[in-house]
Amino acid sequence: MNSTYPTDLLPEIRDGEADPHVWDDMTVEVALAVMSGARTGRLVVRDDDGRPTGLVTRSQLTGFRATAAYTDRARLRDLRPANPPFHP
Repeated sequence: MNSTYPTDLLPEIRDGEADPHVWDDMTVEVALAVMSGARTGRLVVRDDDGRPTGLVTRSQLTGFRATAAYTDRARLRDLRPANPPFHP
């Protein structure tokens, strides 16, 4: 499964916006727990410098979790395409 962030159809993400965020080194399971706790269907993904790099949705995460590539150590950066089309 080749997962990508659905960023080409979404508005620009700016620091301080209300969407909950996670870092790309977090596991898929942690991101799902954050999503559940925040009662949202998407999260802003940030890199090590805190810059937004894309969005991840609940359906992406649960879809990835159902593949053979999934392990409990899978990180959000494992879902990122090589050249993401996201430009904040």
